[in-house]
Amino acid sequence: QVQLVESGGGSVQPGGSLRLSCAASGYTFSNYCMGWFRQAPGKEREGVAAICAGGVTYYAGSVKGRFTSSRDNAKNTLSLQMNSLKPEDTAMYYCAADSTNGDGGYWYLPRRYNYWGQGTQVTVSS
Repeated sequence: QVQLVESGGGSVQPGGSLRLSCAASGYTFSNYCMGWFRQAPGKEREGVAAICAGGVTYYAGSVKGRFTSSRDNAKNTLSLQMNSLKPEDTAMYYCAADSTNGDGGYWYLPRRYNYWGQGTQVTVSS
């Protein structure tokens, strides 16, 4: 059974940092895309970052330069380092994995991912 479990969310002041982790079990995703999504109340789920085959990374424009995604294939884990956090980064963050495709095309579309974690809340507020 495939499971994705996120951790590392919390509350932080604007300008602060958080590191999210996603532990995958039941499947090896090293050759496929794994991504981070977020969803704020009343808004659609949006792609934040992804790592696909070959370690190629993708970022949404709103987080580029502030967020860094990395993957440890040996441990089957995905991480998201978030720096210079802003109030608009407040959302539930989800880890997602695509077990069928390692190409980065449409990495930001939720529908291409077939496994999801339960989410971890990130709140940025003064």
